[in-house]
Amino acid sequence: MAEEGKTAAASSEPAGEEKASEPAPEPAKEMRACVLTGFGGLKTVKVQKKPEPTAGEGEVLIRVRAGGLNFLDLMVRQGAIDNPPKTPIIMGFECAGEIEAVGEGVQDLKVGDHVMALSEFCAWAELVAVPAKHVYKMAAGMTFHEAAAIPLNYAVAYIMLFEIGNLRAGKSVLVHSVGGGVGHAVSQLCKTLDNVTLFGTASKGKEEAIKENVTHLFDHSIDYVQEIRKISPEGVDLVLDCLCGDDANKGYTLLKPMGKYILYGTSNIVTGETKSLFSLAKSWWQVDKVSPIKLYDENRFIGGIMLRHLLFRQGQHEYVRTIMEKVVALFTAGKIRPHIDSTWAYEDVQEGMQKMHDRKNIGKILLDPTQEPKPKDVKKPAEAAPDAAANGEKDSKNEGSPEGQETQE
Repeated sequence: MAEEGKTAAASSEPAGEEKASEPAPEPAKEMRACVLTGFGGLKTVKVQKKPEPTAGEGEVLIRVRAGGLNFLDLMVRQGAIDNPPKTPIIMGFECAGEIEAVGEGVQDLKVGDHVMALSEFCAWAELVAVPAKHVYKMAAGMTFHEAAAIPLNYAVAYIMLFEIGNLRAGKSVLVHSVGGGVGHAVSQLCKTLDNVTLFGTASKGKEEAIKENVTHLFDHSIDYVQEIRKISPEGVDLVLDCLCGDDANKGYTLLKPMGKYILYGTSNIVTGETKSLFSLAKSWWQVDKVSPIKLYDENRFIGGIMLRHLLFRQGQHEYVRTIMEKVVALFTAGKIRPHIDSTWAYEDVQEGMQKMHDRKNIGKILLDPTQEPKPKDVKKPAEAAPDAAANGEKDSKNEGSPEGQETQE
Protein backbone atom coordinates (compact mmCIF):
# COMPACT_ATOMS: atom_id res chain seq x y z
CA MET A 1 0.00 0.00 0.00
CA ALA A 2 2.89 2.28 0.87
CA GLU A 3 4.45 1.57 -2.53
CA GLU A 4 1.18 2.37 -4.26
CA GLY A 5 0.98 5.68 -2.37
CA LYS A 6 4.52 6.54 -3.46
CA THR A 7 3.73 5.67 -7.05
CA ALA A 8 0.57 7.79 -7.01
CA ALA A 9 2.44 10.69 -5.50
CA ALA A 10 5.23 10.36 -8.02
CA SER A 11 2.84 10.17 -10.96
CA SER A 12 0.86 13.19 -9.77
CA GLU A 13 3.90 15.48 -9.61
CA PRO A 14 4.77 15.44 -13.34
CA ALA A 15 1.10 15.99 -14.19
CA GLY A 16 1.08 19.06 -12.00
CA GLU A 17 4.27 20.31 -13.66
CA GLU A 18 2.71 19.86 -17.13
CA LYS A 19 -0.40 21.75 -16.07
CA ALA A 20 1.65 24.62 -14.71
CA SER A 21 3.57 24.89 -17.97
CA GLU A 22 0.42 25.29 -20.12
CA PRO A 23 0.14 28.82 -21.55
CA ALA A 24 -2.63 30.97 -20.11
CA PRO A 25 -5.57 31.47 -22.49
CA GLU A 26 -5.53 34.78 -24.36
CA PRO A 27 -8.08 37.28 -23.03
CA ALA A 28 -11.08 37.80 -25.28
CA LYS A 29 -10.69 40.76 -27.63
CA GLU A 30 -12.97 43.67 -26.86
CA MET A 31 -14.47 46.58 -28.78
CA ARG A 32 -16.26 49.81 -27.96
CA ALA A 33 -20.02 49.94 -28.42
CA CYS A 34 -22.98 52.19 -27.60
CA VAL A 35 -25.01 50.10 -25.17
CA LEU A 36 -28.58 50.63 -23.99
CA THR A 37 -28.35 49.72 -20.31
CA GLY A 38 -32.07 50.18 -19.57
CA PHE A 39 -35.06 52.10 -20.88
CA GLY A 40 -35.29 55.79 -20.05
CA GLY A 41 -33.41 59.02 -20.59
CA LEU A 42 -30.18 59.87 -22.33
CA LYS A 43 -28.01 58.52 -19.51
CA THR A 44 -29.18 54.97 -20.23
CA VAL A 45 -26.95 54.93 -23.33
CA LYS A 46 -23.32 54.33 -22.41
CA VAL A 47 -20.10 53.48 -24.24
CA GLN A 48 -18.91 50.12 -22.95
CA LYS A 49 -16.43 47.40 -23.86
CA LYS A 50 -18.01 44.28 -25.37
CA PRO A 51 -16.50 41.06 -26.75
CA GLU A 52 -15.73 41.27 -30.45
CA PRO A 53 -18.21 39.25 -32.56
CA THR A 54 -17.21 36.72 -35.19
CA ALA A 55 -18.76 35.99 -38.57
CA GLY A 56 -21.03 32.98 -38.34
CA GLU A 57 -22.44 30.96 -41.21
CA GLY A 58 -24.01 33.28 -43.77
CA GLU A 59 -22.63 36.38 -42.05
CA VAL A 60 -19.94 38.97 -42.68
CA LEU A 61 -17.93 40.83 -40.05
CA ILE A 62 -17.84 44.58 -40.70
CA ARG A 63 -15.34 47.07 -39.28
CA VAL A 64 -17.77 49.96 -38.74
CA ARG A 65 -16.72 53.41 -39.96
CA ALA A 66 -20.05 55.20 -39.41
CA GLY A 67 -23.55 54.48 -38.12
CA GLY A 68 -26.86 56.25 -38.67
CA LEU A 69 -28.97 57.76 -35.89
CA ASN A 70 -32.74 57.59 -36.47
CA PHE A 71 -35.88 58.54 -34.59
CA LEU A 72 -36.45 54.84 -34.15
CA ASP A 73 -33.36 54.75 -31.92
CA LEU A 74 -34.91 57.38 -29.63
CA MET A 75 -38.06 55.30 -29.36
CA VAL A 76 -36.05 52.16 -28.62
CA ARG A 77 -34.19 53.96 -25.85
CA GLN A 78 -37.48 54.96 -24.26
CA GLY A 79 -38.95 51.49 -24.68
CA ALA A 80 -41.68 53.03 -26.85
CA ILE A 81 -41.72 50.30 -29.52
CA ASP A 82 -43.57 47.03 -29.86
CA ASN A 83 -41.74 44.13 -28.19
CA PRO A 84 -38.79 46.18 -26.90
CA PRO A 85 -35.52 44.23 -26.62
CA LYS A 86 -34.04 42.95 -23.39
CA THR A 87 -31.34 45.23 -22.06
CA PRO A 88 -28.40 45.62 -22.06
CA ILE A 89 -28.15 45.63 -25.85
CA ILE A 90 -25.94 47.33 -28.43
CA MET A 91 -28.01 49.95 -30.26
CA GLY A 92 -28.23 50.95 -33.93
CA PHE A 93 -29.97 49.74 -37.08
CA GLU A 94 -27.64 50.85 -39.91
CA CYS A 95 -23.93 51.24 -40.53
CA ALA A 96 -21.23 51.36 -43.17
CA GLY A 97 -17.71 49.99 -43.12
CA GLU A 98 -15.24 47.46 -44.48
CA ILE A 99 -15.62 43.67 -44.41
CA GLU A 100 -12.99 42.05 -42.16
CA ALA A 101 -14.14 38.43 -42.31
CA VAL A 102 -16.60 36.31 -44.30
CA GLY A 103 -18.54 33.39 -42.83
CA GLU A 104 -19.14 30.04 -44.45
CA GLY A 105 -21.58 30.04 -47.34
CA VAL A 106 -21.30 33.75 -48.15
CA GLN A 107 -21.08 34.56 -51.84
CA ASP A 108 -20.59 37.82 -53.76
CA LEU A 109 -18.94 39.51 -50.73
CA LYS A 110 -15.28 39.35 -49.78
CA VAL A 111 -12.81 40.73 -47.27
CA GLY A 112 -12.02 44.36 -48.05
CA ASP A 113 -15.38 45.20 -49.66
CA HIS A 114 -16.84 48.57 -48.65
CA VAL A 115 -20.44 47.99 -47.65
CA MET A 116 -23.49 49.41 -45.92
CA ALA A 117 -25.75 47.24 -43.80
CA LEU A 118 -29.07 47.08 -41.98
CA SER A 119 -29.08 45.17 -38.71
CA GLU A 120 -31.58 44.35 -35.99
CA PHE A 121 -29.70 46.43 -33.37
CA CYS A 122 -25.90 46.06 -32.84
CA ALA A 123 -24.84 48.59 -35.54
CA TRP A 124 -23.27 51.12 -33.14
CA ALA A 125 -20.11 49.16 -32.41
CA GLU A 126 -16.60 49.01 -33.80
CA LEU A 127 -17.36 45.56 -35.23
CA VAL A 128 -20.68 44.04 -36.20
CA ALA A 129 -21.61 40.61 -37.58
CA VAL A 130 -24.48 40.94 -40.07
CA PRO A 131 -26.26 38.37 -42.24
CA ALA A 132 -24.97 38.82 -45.78
CA LYS A 133 -28.54 39.15 -47.07
CA HIS A 134 -28.77 42.51 -45.23
CA VAL A 135 -25.47 43.86 -46.61
CA TYR A 136 -25.15 46.04 -49.73
CA LYS A 137 -22.04 47.13 -51.64
CA MET A 138 -21.25 50.83 -51.64
CA ALA A 139 -21.13 52.75 -54.91
CA ALA A 140 -17.80 53.86 -56.32
CA GLY A 141 -16.92 57.26 -54.87
CA MET A 142 -19.34 56.91 -51.96
CA THR A 143 -17.88 57.80 -48.56
CA PHE A 144 -18.56 55.78 -45.43
CA HIS A 145 -20.52 58.71 -43.99
CA GLU A 146 -22.71 58.94 -47.08
CA ALA A 147 -23.23 55.18 -47.05
CA ALA A 148 -24.33 55.18 -43.40
CA ALA A 149 -26.92 57.87 -44.22
CA ILE A 150 -28.55 55.92 -47.06
CA PRO A 151 -30.10 52.54 -46.08
CA LEU A 152 -33.04 53.47 -43.85
CA ASN A 153 -33.80 56.95 -45.15
CA TYR A 154 -33.54 56.37 -48.89
CA ALA A 155 -35.03 52.88 -48.94
CA VAL A 156 -38.10 54.10 -47.03
CA ALA A 157 -38.42 57.23 -49.18
CA TYR A 158 -38.10 55.25 -52.42
CA ILE A 159 -40.69 52.65 -51.36
CA MET A 160 -43.18 55.34 -50.31
CA LEU A 161 -42.84 57.46 -53.43
CA PHE A 162 -42.45 54.92 -56.20
CA GLU A 163 -43.56 51.52 -54.92
CA ILE A 164 -46.61 52.47 -52.83
CA GLY A 165 -47.27 56.01 -54.07
CA ASN A 166 -46.67 55.31 -57.78
CA LEU A 167 -45.43 58.89 -58.08
CA ARG A 168 -45.35 60.27 -61.62
CA ALA A 169 -44.54 63.57 -63.28
CA GLY A 170 -47.00 66.36 -62.53
CA LYS A 171 -48.20 64.94 -59.19
CA SER A 172 -48.08 66.58 -55.75
CA VAL A 173 -46.65 65.38 -52.42
CA LEU A 174 -46.86 66.56 -48.81
CA VAL A 175 -44.09 65.38 -46.48
CA HIS A 176 -43.63 66.26 -42.83
CA SER A 177 -40.25 66.87 -41.16
CA VAL A 178 -38.78 67.73 -44.54
CA GLY A 179 -35.60 68.91 -42.82
CA GLY A 180 -34.79 65.43 -41.48
CA GLY A 181 -33.02 62.49 -43.10
CA VAL A 182 -36.08 60.96 -44.79
CA GLY A 183 -37.34 64.44 -45.70
CA HIS A 184 -34.14 65.21 -47.58
CA ALA A 185 -34.32 61.83 -49.32
CA VAL A 186 -37.93 62.50 -50.39
CA SER A 187 -37.08 65.95 -51.73
CA GLN A 188 -34.19 64.60 -53.82
CA LEU A 189 -36.15 61.65 -55.17
CA CYS A 190 -39.07 63.90 -56.15
CA LYS A 191 -36.67 65.92 -58.28
CA THR A 192 -35.88 62.85 -60.37
CA LEU A 193 -39.31 63.40 -62.00
CA ASP A 194 -40.54 66.46 -63.89
CA ASN A 195 -42.95 68.97 -62.40
CA VAL A 196 -43.59 67.32 -59.02
CA THR A 197 -44.98 69.81 -56.51
CA LEU A 198 -43.55 69.14 -53.06
CA PHE A 199 -45.19 70.64 -49.99
CA GLY A 200 -43.15 70.33 -46.82
CA THR A 201 -43.55 71.15 -43.14
CA ALA A 202 -40.69 71.64 -40.72
CA SER A 203 -39.86 73.02 -37.29
CA LYS A 204 -39.52 76.77 -36.98
CA GLY A 205 -36.06 78.11 -37.73
CA LYS A 206 -35.16 75.72 -40.56
CA GLU A 207 -36.65 77.77 -43.40
CA GLU A 208 -33.46 79.23 -44.84
CA ALA A 209 -31.60 75.93 -44.77
CA ILE A 210 -34.22 73.83 -46.57
CA LYS A 211 -36.43 76.18 -48.59
CA GLU A 212 -34.67 75.20 -51.83
CA ASN A 213 -35.55 71.54 -51.24
CA VAL A 214 -39.30 72.01 -51.65
CA THR A 215 -41.81 73.87 -53.81
CA HIS A 216 -43.70 75.23 -50.78
CA LEU A 217 -42.46 75.17 -47.18
CA PHE A 218 -44.60 75.70 -44.07
CA ASP A 219 -43.89 76.06 -40.39
CA HIS A 220 -45.53 72.99 -38.88
CA SER A 221 -47.05 75.04 -36.05
CA ILE A 222 -49.30 77.04 -38.40
CA ASP A 223 -52.49 75.86 -40.10
CA TYR A 224 -50.65 74.25 -43.01
CA VAL A 225 -53.83 72.57 -44.29
CA GLN A 226 -55.41 75.95 -45.00
CA GLU A 227 -52.22 77.22 -46.65
CA ILE A 228 -52.00 74.19 -48.93
CA ARG A 229 -55.68 74.57 -49.86
CA LYS A 230 -54.98 78.15 -50.98
CA ILE A 231 -52.36 76.86 -53.41
CA SER A 232 -54.02 73.58 -54.38
CA PRO A 233 -57.77 73.63 -53.59
CA GLU A 234 -58.16 69.97 -54.62
CA GLY A 235 -55.47 68.86 -52.18
CA VAL A 236 -52.49 66.60 -52.89
CA ASP A 237 -51.88 63.20 -54.47
CA LEU A 238 -49.61 61.77 -51.80
CA VAL A 239 -49.15 62.44 -48.06
CA LEU A 240 -46.07 61.04 -46.28
CA ASP A 241 -46.52 61.22 -42.51
CA CYS A 242 -43.87 60.45 -39.89
CA LEU A 243 -45.75 62.21 -37.07
CA CYS A 244 -49.13 60.49 -36.63
CA GLY A 245 -51.60 61.94 -34.10
CA ASP A 246 -53.77 64.77 -35.41
CA ASP A 247 -51.45 65.16 -38.43
CA ALA A 248 -52.86 61.86 -39.69
CA ASN A 249 -56.37 63.34 -39.77
CA LYS A 250 -55.14 66.50 -41.50
CA GLY A 251 -53.22 64.49 -44.06
CA TYR A 252 -56.19 62.31 -44.90
CA THR A 253 -58.46 65.32 -45.45
CA LEU A 254 -55.91 66.80 -47.88
CA LEU A 255 -56.03 63.81 -50.23
CA LYS A 256 -57.40 64.24 -53.72
CA PRO A 257 -59.60 61.47 -55.14
CA MET A 258 -57.25 58.54 -55.79
CA GLY A 259 -54.82 60.10 -53.31
CA LYS A 260 -52.71 58.01 -50.91
CA TYR A 261 -51.82 58.61 -47.26
CA ILE A 262 -48.71 56.71 -46.06
CA LEU A 263 -47.61 56.51 -42.43
CA TYR A 264 -43.91 55.81 -41.86
CA GLY A 265 -43.35 56.95 -38.28
CA THR A 266 -44.95 58.07 -35.04
CA SER A 267 -42.56 60.72 -33.75
CA ASN A 268 -45.37 62.70 -32.12
CA ILE A 269 -45.25 60.21 -29.25
CA VAL A 270 -41.67 61.29 -28.40
CA THR A 271 -42.27 64.55 -26.54
CA GLY A 272 -39.56 64.31 -23.89
CA GLU A 273 -36.45 62.45 -22.85
CA THR A 274 -38.37 59.51 -21.42
CA LYS A 275 -41.46 57.62 -22.55
CA SER A 276 -44.75 59.39 -21.92
CA LEU A 277 -47.79 57.13 -21.79
CA PHE A 278 -49.94 60.25 -22.04
CA SER A 279 -48.26 61.30 -25.33
CA LEU A 280 -48.61 57.77 -26.66
CA ALA A 281 -52.31 57.56 -25.79
CA LYS A 282 -53.02 61.08 -27.03
CA SER A 283 -51.29 60.44 -30.34
CA TRP A 284 -53.36 57.35 -31.08
CA TRP A 285 -56.66 58.67 -29.75
CA GLN A 286 -56.34 61.72 -32.01
CA VAL A 287 -56.38 59.51 -35.09
CA ASP A 288 -59.85 59.22 -36.55
CA LYS A 289 -61.03 55.72 -37.35
CA VAL A 290 -61.53 55.28 -41.09
CA SER A 291 -63.69 52.40 -42.26
CA PRO A 292 -63.11 50.53 -45.54
CA ILE A 293 -66.54 51.77 -46.66
CA LYS A 294 -65.38 55.37 -46.28
CA LEU A 295 -62.28 54.64 -48.35
CA TYR A 296 -64.49 53.00 -50.95
CA ASP A 297 -66.83 55.98 -51.07
CA GLU A 298 -64.07 58.61 -51.17
CA ASN A 299 -61.64 56.83 -53.50
CA ARG A 300 -58.74 57.28 -51.12
CA PHE A 301 -56.04 54.92 -49.89
CA ILE A 302 -54.25 54.47 -46.56
CA GLY A 303 -51.01 52.55 -46.15
CA GLY A 304 -47.89 52.28 -44.05
CA ILE A 305 -44.27 51.17 -44.22
CA MET A 306 -41.95 49.97 -41.44
CA LEU A 307 -38.72 48.81 -43.03
CA ARG A 308 -37.56 47.08 -39.83
CA HIS A 309 -40.55 44.74 -39.82
CA LEU A 310 -40.42 44.27 -43.58
CA LEU A 311 -36.82 43.10 -43.38
CA PHE A 312 -36.42 41.32 -40.04
CA ARG A 313 -39.91 39.95 -39.34
CA GLN A 314 -41.41 39.45 -42.77
CA GLY A 315 -38.25 38.27 -44.52
CA GLN A 316 -38.47 40.57 -47.54
CA HIS A 317 -34.71 40.89 -47.92
CA GLU A 318 -34.74 40.22 -51.66
CA TYR A 319 -37.30 42.98 -52.19
CA VAL A 320 -35.29 45.43 -50.06
CA ARG A 321 -32.16 44.52 -52.01
CA THR A 322 -33.84 45.52 -55.29
CA ILE A 323 -34.75 48.87 -53.71
CA MET A 324 -31.19 49.42 -52.46
CA GLU A 325 -29.83 48.63 -55.93
CA LYS A 326 -32.08 51.31 -57.43
CA VAL A 327 -31.01 53.82 -54.77
CA VAL A 328 -27.31 53.08 -55.37
CA ALA A 329 -27.87 53.51 -59.12
CA LEU A 330 -29.39 56.95 -58.49
CA PHE A 331 -26.37 57.89 -56.36
CA THR A 332 -24.00 56.74 -59.09
CA ALA A 333 -25.95 58.83 -61.61
CA GLY A 334 -25.51 61.89 -59.37
CA LYS A 335 -29.25 62.31 -58.77
CA ILE A 336 -29.17 61.87 -54.98
CA ARG A 337 -26.63 62.78 -52.31
CA PRO A 338 -27.26 62.38 -48.55
CA HIS A 339 -27.13 65.58 -46.52
CA ILE A 340 -25.16 65.10 -43.30
CA ASP A 341 -26.22 67.32 -40.43
CA SER A 342 -23.50 66.34 -37.96
CA THR A 343 -21.20 63.52 -36.93
CA TRP A 344 -20.59 62.50 -33.32
CA ALA A 345 -18.11 60.30 -31.52
CA TYR A 346 -19.54 57.32 -29.67
CA GLU A 347 -18.78 59.08 -26.39
CA ASP A 348 -21.00 61.99 -27.51
CA VAL A 349 -23.98 59.87 -28.55
CA GLN A 350 -26.16 61.48 -25.88
CA GLU A 351 -25.61 64.93 -27.41
CA GLY A 352 -26.46 63.63 -30.86
CA MET A 353 -29.67 62.11 -29.51
CA GLN A 354 -30.55 65.36 -27.74
CA LYS A 355 -30.21 67.29 -31.00
CA MET A 356 -32.65 64.92 -32.68
CA HIS A 357 -34.99 65.13 -29.67
CA ASP A 358 -35.07 68.90 -30.06
CA ARG A 359 -35.78 68.58 -33.81
CA LYS A 360 -32.72 70.72 -34.56
CA ASN A 361 -31.05 68.47 -37.14
CA ILE A 362 -31.12 69.33 -40.83
CA GLY A 363 -30.35 66.06 -42.56
CA LYS A 364 -28.74 62.95 -41.12
CA ILE A 365 -27.03 62.57 -37.75
CA LEU A 366 -24.19 60.05 -37.73
CA LEU A 367 -21.97 58.30 -35.18
CA ASP A 368 -18.31 57.72 -36.04
CA PRO A 369 -16.31 55.27 -33.87
CA THR A 370 -13.03 56.76 -35.12
CA GLN A 371 -13.93 60.33 -34.20
CA GLU A 372 -12.38 61.92 -31.11
CA PRO A 373 -14.95 62.88 -28.46
CA LYS A 374 -15.51 66.53 -27.66
CA PRO A 375 -13.42 67.81 -24.76
CA LYS A 376 -15.53 67.95 -21.64
CA ASP A 377 -15.75 71.16 -19.63
CA VAL A 378 -13.65 70.82 -16.52
CA LYS A 379 -14.58 73.24 -13.80
CA LYS A 380 -11.56 74.59 -11.97
CA PRO A 381 -11.89 74.59 -8.17
CA ALA A 382 -12.48 78.08 -6.82
CA GLU A 383 -9.59 79.68 -5.03
CA ALA A 384 -9.79 79.33 -1.28
CA ALA A 385 -11.26 82.46 0.28
CA PRO A 386 -10.66 83.71 3.80
CA ASP A 387 -12.93 81.98 6.29
CA ALA A 388 -14.74 85.14 7.25
CA ALA A 389 -15.41 86.13 3.63
CA ALA A 390 -16.59 82.62 2.73
CA ASN A 391 -18.93 82.51 5.70
CA GLY A 392 -20.25 85.96 4.91
CA GLU A 393 -20.92 84.99 1.29
CA LYS A 394 -22.71 81.82 2.39
CA ASP A 395 -24.85 83.70 4.86
CA SER A 396 -25.70 86.29 2.23
CA LYS A 397 -26.86 83.61 -0.24
CA ASN A 398 -29.01 81.84 2.34
CA GLU A 399 -30.50 84.98 3.84
CA GLY A 400 -34.27 84.97 3.38
CA SER A 401 -34.24 81.58 1.62
CA PRO A 402 -36.82 79.02 2.73
CA GLU A 403 -35.33 75.94 4.29
CA GLY A 404 -34.61 73.26 1.71
CA GLN A 405 -34.65 75.63 -1.30
CA GLU A 406 -31.03 74.96 -2.27
CA THR A 407 -31.62 71.19 -2.35
CA GLN A 408 -34.76 71.64 -4.40
CA GLU A 409 -32.94 73.76 -6.97
